[in-house]
Amino acid sequence: MRLSPAVSTLKPSATIAAAAKAKQLKAQGIKVYDFTLGEPDFNTPEHIQAAAIKAMQEGHTHYTASGGIVELKQAVCRLYERDYGLKITPNMVVVSNGAKHAIHNVLTALCGPGDEVIIPTPYWVSYSALVELTGATPVLIPTTPESGFCLSRQQLEAAISPKTRLLMLNSPSNPTATVYPPERLEELAKVCVAKDIFILSDEIYEKLIYGDAKFRCVATFGPDVAAKTIIISGVSKAYAMTGWRIGWSIAPVELTQAIDNLQSQETSNPCSVSQYAAVAALDGPQDSVAEMLEKFTERRNYVIKRFREIPNIKFVEPTGAFYMFFDVSAYFGKKLGGGKVVKDATEFCTALLEEAHVALVTGDAFGAPGYARLSFATNIPLLEAGIDRLAAFLKG
Repeated sequence: MRLSPAVSTLKPSATIAAAAKAKQLKAQGIKVYDFTLGEPDFNTPEHIQAAAIKAMQEGHTHYTASGGIVELKQAVCRLYERDYGLKITPNMVVVSNGAKHAIHNVLTALCGPGDEVIIPTPYWVSYSALVELTGATPVLIPTTPESGFCLSRQQLEAAISPKTRLLMLNSPSNPTATVYPPERLEELAKVCVAKDIFILSDEIYEKLIYGDAKFRCVATFGPDVAAKTIIISGVSKAYAMTGWRIGWSIAPVELTQAIDNLQSQETSNPCSVSQYAAVAALDGPQDSVAEMLEKFTERRNYVIKRFREIPNIKFVEPTGAFYMFFDVSAYFGKKLGGGKVVKDATEFCTALLEEAHVALVTGDAFGAPGYARLSFATNIPLLEAGIDRLAAFLKG
């Protein structure tokens, strides 16, 4: 079969592929310690579930406006004014089928062949693929553990060319769990304003912040920055609503209209029932967000303690999201559990799954050779057992 050029080179999401391998072993009756997916293990809070049931009972099971119901757009506006003092209007909001869909919409509306998109690495697996689907070229700029995996102003200025269309930022970051310091974000934002390029700020992990780290919504650095900023977020992580598929973009009105037009042709509208549930999430009690953050903090502290005890593993302490991103390159070329010898992170993760039944995602998928990612969005007994097996595997 002859496939389109855009799809023929497209690879499946590495995180989903890793989870699929783990499921294959589970189907064979093998106990797998699965730390692949970035998905909270909590149930969606009951008041949100109740809102969905009420919406169905009231007949809200039909098509909605392509860009989302007015009630949810207004709830998004209230959220940003309440939490960040940012005044936005409903005509700047498009509700989409998850934050990933919102990112795809923005890139499709803004980019095409001949354009360039700057992406700091390590980066979330779908960023480069979604850029390439538009015909644009991802320009990958490596960051280092010494910088806390943060792009510098000098790196950004050096990467900008006449073809640059936008900068993609993710803070808190998947996979590195880095939170950009506000002063660094402002530096980058000012460069984008000066060079007249957009910032796509993926803020889906904004509610998951640890220790002394401080989250700052990029659009709050002043009107000039807000005019060049596109915010991406949603309800998946903060409210344990991954399966409900509700995300949004906040952008200048002209771009928002283009995104709405695009979405009307792509998907008609986001799920009606999920939209009403999302209104309850944003406007309702926020106790569950704090409770989940408390649990994530406990897990994060446990994982840091355990990883400090493992020889030759290097990592930057996670300050946001729910990932441990660590360097395993010291173990390449050495005998590991089962006598396996590996040469890269992909072989490492494959051997770990096959021999110790611990599922991680290779850093190769994130533009970070030598690294692996563990999601600690699961309970401590499972983390304890999985890390025990990882440590035993490394001893060989």
